[in-house]
Amino acid sequence: MKTAPHLNSYYPYWAECYGTAPFLPMSRAEMDELGWDSCDIILVTGDAYVDHPSFGMAVMGRVLEAQGFRVGIIAQPDWNDVEAFKALGKPNLYFGVTAGNMDSLINKYTADLKVRNDDAYTPHGEPGKRPDRAVIVYSQKCRQVYKDVPIVIGGIEASLRRIAQYDYWSDQVRRSVLIDSGADILLYGNAERAIVELSHGLAQGRSVEDLRHLRGTTVVCKATPAGWTEIDSTRIDWPGQIDAIPNPYEMKETDGTSCEQKKNADADDDTDDDVMPVKIVPMPLQRKVDHDPEKTVVRLPSFEKVRNDSALYAHASRVLHQEANPYNARPLVQRHDQQEVWVNPPPIPLETDEMDSVFGLPYQRVPHPSYGDARIPAYEMIRFSVNIMRGCFGGCTFCSITEHEGRIIQSRSQESVLNEIEEIRDKVPGFTGTISDLGGPTANMYHLKCKSDEILKNCRRLSCVYPGICKNLETSHKATTELYRAARALPGIKRIAIASGLRYDLAVKDPEYVRELVTHHVGGYLKIAPEHTEQNVLSKMMKPGMGTYDAFKKMFDKFSREAGKEQYLIPYFIAAHPGTENEDMMNLALWLKRNKFRVDQVQTFYPSPMALATAMYHSGRNPLQRMSYKSKKMPIARDIKERRLHKAFLRYHDEKHWPLLRQELKNMGRHDLIGQGPNALIPAEDAPRPRTKRPGFKAPMGGRRAAGRGTARGNKVKR
Repeated sequence: MKTAPHLNSYYPYWAECYGTAPFLPMSRAEMDELGWDSCDIILVTGDAYVDHPSFGMAVMGRVLEAQGFRVGIIAQPDWNDVEAFKALGKPNLYFGVTAGNMDSLINKYTADLKVRNDDAYTPHGEPGKRPDRAVIVYSQKCRQVYKDVPIVIGGIEASLRRIAQYDYWSDQVRRSVLIDSGADILLYGNAERAIVELSHGLAQGRSVEDLRHLRGTTVVCKATPAGWTEIDSTRIDWPGQIDAIPNPYEMKETDGTSCEQKKNADADDDTDDDVMPVKIVPMPLQRKVDHDPEKTVVRLPSFEKVRNDSALYAHASRVLHQEANPYNARPLVQRHDQQEVWVNPPPIPLETDEMDSVFGLPYQRVPHPSYGDARIPAYEMIRFSVNIMRGCFGGCTFCSITEHEGRIIQSRSQESVLNEIEEIRDKVPGFTGTISDLGGPTANMYHLKCKSDEILKNCRRLSCVYPGICKNLETSHKATTELYRAARALPGIKRIAIASGLRYDLAVKDPEYVRELVTHHVGGYLKIAPEHTEQNVLSKMMKPGMGTYDAFKKMFDKFSREAGKEQYLIPYFIAAHPGTENEDMMNLALWLKRNKFRVDQVQTFYPSPMALATAMYHSGRNPLQRMSYKSKKMPIARDIKERRLHKAFLRYHDEKHWPLLRQELKNMGRHDLIGQGPNALIPAEDAPRPRTKRPGFKAPMGGRRAAGRGTARGNKVKR
């Protein structure tokens, strides 16, 4: 298995003599109090500065501080005033730029492209405190004020735009954000390893160009280095029997100094005359040609090609997701005009003791004092919660967590988690004894992993749990159950809630965990996410069928009765997901009515950058399957009226949607679903209007109260 230097193995930078700052400084006055004449690194972020391990810039800042660097933060600068970017002076090493915990466009706009009324990461929830495409804007301003200072971009906005990506907000394919921002290097994913190695390298006098090999980074270069082999993926529709096709693209060295032009008709440009030959192998033949895996790069179709050809875009997305395992991923290269965007393999996941060290840094766990008593909604939501792990091996196509954090779960130790709970108890204002969540991207993947290192290092599956749970996956929730029990036993802790979404297809494999969860950690409601009921749609989402939901519900109800508790499942569903037809939404609505669910808030599919479902949305093709120009296209709800119709089916009980639903049901020939009978979905037009219910009344749900609270999927706190 590939390894990496331990996060804490580097010799600290000389500035460690200044010690630990109470808060990372946001002003010259604070720098003066610390005795600093300058900052080594300045982090620019679109979020308010909250010194808490759920906020990306706090984590990066504290990690760098622990390495001996003086780190300052410029939070939510006025991008119309260049002086705001001079607030801390010129950094000695670099500017680190991020849009914040959320993508700036998802933060500002709804799935229907309406402007949101607030920004949860801003004091008082005030909107408009960060620009659209914040990474680009902030980077350009940093370059404007200090032209010679390197710019490092990261966070989720940069991470999910590291190659050419479909941009829902402009409805076009955009270039890599590294090109558009003019930054020197991009760090993707949870970037502790990359930022520590990069910072020490720059401190030693090396240039970004010298450090272009770092895992978890994306850089710009002129050409593939000499001596490398390119696996050329740019052609996707090979006719006939590919085994019989000779390889006409292999370059033969003659005198060791000459350079032939690439003869592949699908290559975007010829190599420069002064570059040594690069062996070119078409992807369908890659396993038949000898090459050094350590010097092999996969060439994606160029930006110009994926911009103009949606089938090639879907193909490029498929290839990128297949190169996501840090133990076997190869670098990717994609031509953008005359430049090459080079994506190094993902970082090696942090070990448990490294995770512990990151979460054990001296966070104040409150917003910076400059905000006074201003309420920051995102902080209020997570201030009593604990993140116990990172990553997700679910691979849901509509979610970008996997693309950002990876499929390999990185877990903290039980001791580390318990220490943080005690710190919350003793340190955080307003704590009353309830921990609001022990979770992460999912509630129940803590310490779950592949049973075999050998299998893991060769695996290229997009999901460990779809189409079924891999037989090589450890599914015992013993570590999670023991953590829950230990957390409940801490003095001063009255209750431990589990608010993160539950992967119920995993949970049913461990009834003891479900019993523990239901008996002690469900406060009336438990969030789970079937997302849909129809197999046609679920297969595009890479989600399990409703049989698994039924099995979990049976287990949940049984253990709730045994505990003497009245508890309810809150299922989440997505409207207008790629591949969804009107009939699919109708069937989902009928399922909701049969089960007496009335969902109040629902999520329309949001095409976030780099997600596989976004490739489906843009191309109409399914990148879960091998691409061809003959690939069957799927239905896509792009028109705003159709998207609203799909959402209306989820809210079949809302009378304002009835006219739209009546018309569609008539178009579908389903007049039988309009009326007053038990099988009707909505009432007829001339039916008596329902009586207005008393304030606070909740519709019945099979003898239970309605479980109808929804969420905006994908907007979890991630950096």
